[in-house]
Amino acid sequence: MDMASSLEEGPPNPSFAMRDDNTIRFPRSSSTKELPLSDAVCLPPRLSATTAASLSLLHHHHSQPPTPRISFASKVDAAAAAAADSSAYRCISSVLKKDGQILCVAAANGLIYSGSQGNVVRVWKLPEFTECGQLKTKACMVVALQVSNDRVYAAYADCKIRVWRRTWEGVIKHVRVATVPMAGSFVRSYISGKDKMMKHLGPITSLAINTADDILYSAAVDKTVKVWRISDFKCIETIQAHPEPINAIALADDGVLYTASDDATVRVWRRNFCSGSRPHSLTVTLPAKHSPVKTLALTYDGAVLYGGCTDGYVHYWLKGWFSGQLQYGGALPGHTHAVMCLATAGNYLVTGSADSTGRVWVRELDGLHSCVAVLQGHRGPIRCVAVFMSRVEESGEEGCTVCTGSLDGVLKMWRVRNNNTTLIRDSTLTNARSEYFELT
Repeated sequence: MDMASSLEEGPPNPSFAMRDDNTIRFPRSSSTKELPLSDAVCLPPRLSATTAASLSLLHHHHSQPPTPRISFASKVDAAAAAAADSSAYRCISSVLKKDGQILCVAAANGLIYSGSQGNVVRVWKLPEFTECGQLKTKACMVVALQVSNDRVYAAYADCKIRVWRRTWEGVIKHVRVATVPMAGSFVRSYISGKDKMMKHLGPITSLAINTADDILYSAAVDKTVKVWRISDFKCIETIQAHPEPINAIALADDGVLYTASDDATVRVWRRNFCSGSRPHSLTVTLPAKHSPVKTLALTYDGAVLYGGCTDGYVHYWLKGWFSGQLQYGGALPGHTHAVMCLATAGNYLVTGSADSTGRVWVRELDGLHSCVAVLQGHRGPIRCVAVFMSRVEESGEEGCTVCTGSLDGVLKMWRVRNNNTTLIRDSTLTNARSEYFELT
């Protein structure tokens, strides 16, 4: 069975679906506690439709009893649970506004910007996490956010991008400076007979900014990536990047562009300034084990590329120090549903999933990943995350602060401390699960 048919047969993924009036409602549960580790179930790998059908016929023919699921209990889990300090993983703030689902967050310069189904981008001041401003428009549903220097870029469901400039005149203010594409661009594009539309034909899913080259990238479900010149906000190129909708893009410091799509691949693009009207060229295609890739993240040095997939795994690729080529490094298990968002800071990786949990990973010097916390508390899929380094005041130890936004409409802040006694390496996670810490 080919890749396209396998994607069509699967259930629709609500991660990037644009709904007008059908808001997902999540009932409040009486408890968010996990089952004891002795009752933990290790789910088998997901099967394709053809394999599942053949197994069903074989089972019916022989009338055998169903095979029981295997439970793994590891001494590593028990040791981690005994040594874990619950104060090292805690939720420090939780905010619920009447804006609907939280769809995107961005952190920069001591501020956090959050976008939702409403027409307001809220600005939060750190570390007290208090609201200090709002960016309002007539358009609704903020689907992507990016912050660069003093500019804030927000993509909306109407396929347009609004741009604000931040000022620090005593108080924080934001002045709207542009709407991309600008008014009149459609008429000029039609008259000139260009083969590219100025506006995306589908909802925008991700933004990336190349400040060195004065370029803004936008990806959408119309299978294209558009390149905008920031100086005049003109579309200078349209990249036909994938045969399926594009879910995320990431940009390295050296200008290399990464695109992730429902076609279960990550494509790498490099800009060539001497190639005329099509300066971006495809250099390599990275397969993601037949699972649509929903989100991307790069480490601060660009040495590791992470891709969150619908199979619940985070696949990652390592860049060779000599060749500079990306090689598949492995997969981080743990989530039971699609990984919807990723964020990195220092050696930390934060993942958010449709299973309503977030995971905090630390990448060690030997290249292995350790899960230091599983963040529980949301009652809906975690749609967006942001992370930045911080110091724990009580002990002076290094840690990170995590912001998670969920489709339940709640924005949460978490304080995570790297306690070496709770580390569970990815090599043991194949047959063992990390401890779930109750965070309230």
